[in-house]
Amino acid sequence: MTATRPTVLLVDDEPHSLSAMRMALEDEFDCVTAPDAEAALIRMEEEWVQVVVCDQRMPGRTGVEFLADLRERWPDAVRIIITGYTDPAAMAQAINDAGIHQFLTKPWHPDQLLMAVRNGARLFGLARENERMALEMRFLASTAQTKLEKRRLALRDGMGFETILRSPLSPMSALVETARHYASFDVPVLLTGEAGTGRARLARAMHFGSLRSDKPFHAVNLAGLPEDLALIEIFGAKRGVLPGGVNRIGLAQKADRGTLFIEGIEHASPALQLALWRLLDEGSFTPQGGQEVLTTNLRLIAATGGDLAARVADGAFRPDLYYALSVAELSIPPLRARRGDVAILAQEFLADLAARHGKPAQGFTPAALEFLENYDWPGNLRELRNEVTRMLIFAQAPVLGAELISRAILQAPPSDAGADRSAEGVLTAAGTLKDRVELIEMRILRETLTRHRWNKSRAAVELGLSRVGLRAKLDRYGILDPSGRVHEEEED
Repeated sequence: MTATRPTVLLVDDEPHSLSAMRMALEDEFDCVTAPDAEAALIRMEEEWVQVVVCDQRMPGRTGVEFLADLRERWPDAVRIIITGYTDPAAMAQAINDAGIHQFLTKPWHPDQLLMAVRNGARLFGLARENERMALEMRFLASTAQTKLEKRRLALRDGMGFETILRSPLSPMSALVETARHYASFDVPVLLTGEAGTGRARLARAMHFGSLRSDKPFHAVNLAGLPEDLALIEIFGAKRGVLPGGVNRIGLAQKADRGTLFIEGIEHASPALQLALWRLLDEGSFTPQGGQEVLTTNLRLIAATGGDLAARVADGAFRPDLYYALSVAELSIPPLRARRGDVAILAQEFLADLAARHGKPAQGFTPAALEFLENYDWPGNLRELRNEVTRMLIFAQAPVLGAELISRAILQAPPSDAGADRSAEGVLTAAGTLKDRVELIEMRILRETLTRHRWNKSRAAVELGLSRVGLRAKLDRYGILDPSGRVHEEEED
């Protein structure tokens, strides 16, 4: 397909001049002509003109006056004037009034006119291309900003307080509300709680719930980290400290205007405690091996699994650092104090693990949830996730039953309404040997039946009992199938 040729408007009151200009240009351009300014304006309304070549001396309006009007109505058109005058002052005035691109003096040469119009058409094309690119850049910038904002919102939704699952009556609800309130204030935060309770998740949620949410979040765990490495990791190192002769930028600098989360703050050495206190008090630090003092504007969130107040009393932790950190102190409850949350968390873990491992799973049986909710979970969220992982691996059906649960959890004391909860006091009080043996026997019976899906025949074989003897013990202790089913004589 042949590209459209540029259109040139030629304006002159002398017919032979128009004819000469047309002959010089018509091989490369579509030429339209006009004998005066009024006719030229009509042609401009009818044609899409890229270049206008106009004579200065015309009856009525001069070329400069006409091109000045043209500049107001069609500013993109490139304007060229042909004149017999070369007065510099007049030329400067014409450039200011009409935005003249080029002057051609009479007598002009055809090649000179052709080159001037070529340059004018090229200038017109470049101007349009620049305008197009500017529009595209504005659109792309707007689109990129929209995409970035969407990613930020998704990130905030994916890592904000909404990710901390809990039941309406959970003690975590009050904690989250307090954390949400503290998040909007730019103060240090100290998170306390047992390992695996979700301290890092809460710290990240506070970051994404703060005014620093669009800035970086960096984390470091001091547990098992030697003092020199901890100082380098947080504050960086100058050339000559590390092998290879390279500088190392620390997290304090990377987290500028963002958040630095330090897990295991109780493991900080005296030198690191002093450096952290300086960081909080002055906002400054010195990289290892360096002399210059750098500044940073970060928010510090620290977490500990121990009792920092006790360590302060023992002289193992700086009191000034402790009080600086504990402006906002939040204690995360262990999972054993969140009985109503276990089922919600287990379902969430199962959905995530099923998607990750590509194994379909729909949920847990009521009996399985009862065992999970009843267990104390000394490993907290990590232990629960590990248990759900094992159950998913060995599951043969989309609904996971109690028989998949580890024996230690199955043998744990049941809920308050369970068969042997009433005997819990006997285990710790002054009970007889018989009472204590019966308590252990009840738990073994319950665990064995659960693993065998309440098939009494199989359970009796494993325990070395007759089916009649097993049934008698179940009746004696009041142990019932939680599903409510009444089993007859099961066959293998």
